[in-house]
Amino acid sequence: ATHELDDIIVVAYGTAKKASVTGSVTTIKSETLEKRKVSNVSKALDGLAPGVQVTSGSGQPGSSSGVYIRGLGSINASNTPLYVVDGIPYDGNISAISANDIETMTLLKDASAGALYGARGANGVVMITTKKGKSGRVEVNFKANFGLASRALPRYETMKSKDFIEALFSAFYNQRISEGVNPEQAGTGALYEMAKGSQKVFGTNEMYNPYDFDIAELIDPVTGKVRDDAKLLWEDDWLDEVTRTDAWRKEITLDVSGGSEKTQYFVAFGYLDHNGILATTNFKRYSGRTNVEAKPLEWLKAGLNSNFSRTETNYLGATGSYTSNVWSSAQTLGPVFPIYMRDRKKNGDFVLNEFGAKQFDYGASRPAGSQGDFNSIATLYDDFYNQRVNNLSARGHIDFGDAKEGWSKGLKFSLSLGTDYYGLSSLVYYNPYFGNAKNSKGRVTKSATTVLSYTANQMLSYNTTVNDKHHIDAMVAHEYYDLLVDGVTAQKTGFPFGGVSQPDAAATVTDASGSENKYRIESYLGRINYDYDDKYFFSASLRTDASSRFHTDNRSGNFWSVGGNYRVSKESFMENTSSWLDNLALKASYGHQGNDNISSNYYVWQALYDLGWSNGNEAGALVTSISNPKVSWEKNANFNVGLDVSLFDSRLQASLEYYSRKTSDLLLDYPMPLSTGFSGYSRNSGSMLNSGFELTLTGKIVKTNDLEWSATLMASTLKNKVLKLTDDGKDITTSTRIIREGEPFQSWYLAKSAGVDPMTGDPLFWATVDGEGKEVTPYVTNSVALANNSRQVVGNMFPDLYGSINTSVKYKSFDLSIDASYSLGGKMIDGVYQQMMSFYYPAQAKHMDLKRAWKKPGDMTDIPKYVSGGSITYTHNMLIDASYFSLRNITLGYTLASRIAEKMKLKSLRIYAVVDNLHMFTSLRGTNPQYSVTGGTDYAYVPERLVSFGIDLKF
Repeated sequence: ATHELDDIIVVAYGTAKKASVTGSVTTIKSETLEKRKVSNVSKALDGLAPGVQVTSGSGQPGSSSGVYIRGLGSINASNTPLYVVDGIPYDGNISAISANDIETMTLLKDASAGALYGARGANGVVMITTKKGKSGRVEVNFKANFGLASRALPRYETMKSKDFIEALFSAFYNQRISEGVNPEQAGTGALYEMAKGSQKVFGTNEMYNPYDFDIAELIDPVTGKVRDDAKLLWEDDWLDEVTRTDAWRKEITLDVSGGSEKTQYFVAFGYLDHNGILATTNFKRYSGRTNVEAKPLEWLKAGLNSNFSRTETNYLGATGSYTSNVWSSAQTLGPVFPIYMRDRKKNGDFVLNEFGAKQFDYGASRPAGSQGDFNSIATLYDDFYNQRVNNLSARGHIDFGDAKEGWSKGLKFSLSLGTDYYGLSSLVYYNPYFGNAKNSKGRVTKSATTVLSYTANQMLSYNTTVNDKHHIDAMVAHEYYDLLVDGVTAQKTGFPFGGVSQPDAAATVTDASGSENKYRIESYLGRINYDYDDKYFFSASLRTDASSRFHTDNRSGNFWSVGGNYRVSKESFMENTSSWLDNLALKASYGHQGNDNISSNYYVWQALYDLGWSNGNEAGALVTSISNPKVSWEKNANFNVGLDVSLFDSRLQASLEYYSRKTSDLLLDYPMPLSTGFSGYSRNSGSMLNSGFELTLTGKIVKTNDLEWSATLMASTLKNKVLKLTDDGKDITTSTRIIREGEPFQSWYLAKSAGVDPMTGDPLFWATVDGEGKEVTPYVTNSVALANNSRQVVGNMFPDLYGSINTSVKYKSFDLSIDASYSLGGKMIDGVYQQMMSFYYPAQAKHMDLKRAWKKPGDMTDIPKYVSGGSITYTHNMLIDASYFSLRNITLGYTLASRIAEKMKLKSLRIYAVVDNLHMFTSLRGTNPQYSVTGGTDYAYVPERLVSFGIDLKF
């Protein structure tokens, strides 16, 4: 127990004993991170720290997860934490860092822990400490891991061709009935509309009718059923067509470390090749790291840590509901449409070209919303998106002083310099034959972006102990940060033929642009830590930042924290408990932090102009933002109180914390009347509160010579409330959301459903206003307009409880660990699912839930009748439970007995099998509640499940 309490952990601008920390800090060690075989270490954080929400984000290999510490603290400014690598804020790509190179990841969650990072620490800090060499024997580590990826989430349950066609008939039939047509005419009219009307769902001459009967003969106009003797000629699965079955992931790392008392070194190399589950997508990384520490003299120490990596990514650049986004088009295209050209008159056989090969069907006569004149699968092979990034990071320091004896004992002066550089080259190419650039005979956009930052720090520190009981650790420092973002983009069109993608092969320049952005912060900071007899701990910090984002009159912000830790178990009156109580500590802290990062706008206070409004050869400009010299820092006040307990020689440990995080002077895009020509301007206005509890319980349940079993439970709560918004208190609303004083941020703002009229099948709503907009007693109506004018706050996306359950068992040479994360409560809308429940575009895919829709008078159901062309009216019953339980990681390993390893000239050998993202249990099949912290979904790259095997060798 004493050993664990004396563990040294990384904190802001230094290290500290675990028992002395006054703030909220969670440390994740390398062995925990390395269990999760991810291509971006941000995806490994899920469930490893209380109070931290991690989104799954995109499943594209190499992509990042969103990390949110203790809620959302801002409305328009950044909500993401600051990443710090080896003591210096990091501006490179997180995907450039190999998990094998990381010693620890430390999360600083409150002001006492993170206020020294002032300007950028308001949303918490993720500190990455890379591995270093140790004096003694040279150690060589070789690791190899090979795995196969597949979908981690099941697909939505959509209708096959028969159900789909019958649903279409019902939609057109109900539309005719609603127009007053009698049932018999409605049936024949529906058949006409499907085959020959303006919609032409099945294309010209029914070329997309997958049955051997024409529509007029295929469907009974009275029952709406497909005839039993009809033969299905084709039924293609677009999503299955583009999903890889050979999505292999390969990772190999090698590191060498060692050294003497005066010099230690660590050298590592890594290679990663990760094929995505979407055909043609891929991520590769080549990385190398060196870390050298030297102490040639007693009073002189120096070190240099550098990392280089090159990443290459083939990705799908199209997002949202764009046709070229396969995650949208392959899921929403009706099942009757073939991938390749079919000849319906010849039993649905493929139409082959002169070489005998299948030809993609580009859907020249597909109806609206169904990829007209486009084939999104073909674009995966004929169009492409590519990125290459060269990353270089370096951290160097020189320390003077810290002599063992004399007047300078404990006094140290340190100089450190850190720099991050990455050069990104991207190319987006659209072919000249079909799709996005058919009319311009192909288009290519090539861009290059370079990001260079450096941080210079000069620090004077003093560490001393008086009378063996009074310990003082103090420091003062000056820091300067400089960021330069430089970009250039060019676009050309007109290719002589396909397959050539470089701009030199194109004919016409259609766009050329370039930009440069600068951002600087100058800071002065100081900290003092005091403890008495390893019993009473006190800390205080102060930092002043001057940010280039603000006007010189409002540039500086002061950020500070105070904290205390009282180890009750060290008191004399607790001596009788020493046999079973290892540690009992109370801690509390309070402080202020700042945020200046608003929408990646480096010139927040200035009026900006768009210079792309030239008149012939004369330059022209259009003002795009309004100047506000008074805008300044968003402020974040953090209060934290906690209890730490360790019992029975650390067999049982518990940590309970309560936090309150109030953000004031919000950096708000302050709304303006649209008549001004602007939607808003940057201004400090409003306040928001996040609060909650965090609990961590760790138990070593069994501990014998052969068997060890331990388990950890993490549980967190989160309450959010907008305290103040604008001067007049007006709401900020969108089609489904509202930001309102007294309510959680981005609450759901929807019409209230009153069910389905059993006689007509029409949707019913609760209305609170009359036709003139006056408030009245709530009543039921079928008017969509009145329903939308009566929208109410009906829930929010914040969970009631979230966390993780982790357990590990070790029996002799075998080890097994299981990690799971969970989230309970909160509401979300699955927009993808709702699109599948709509007939706005009749020919798009339909969800199986539509089979229980209203069909005849007297039906009691929650789904209204099908109506072709009907738009989506979002109502409160469309909200679904955002709860989930996810089996994140299962690892089974075997370590060769040491005596056998020694005979093989090895230090150790371990083989293992891993399953990442085994399964997520959700309230709706196909939904990903963890996609976004805001409670929405999108047509996005689905998360992947990875089954892998590996070997770790140490020499």
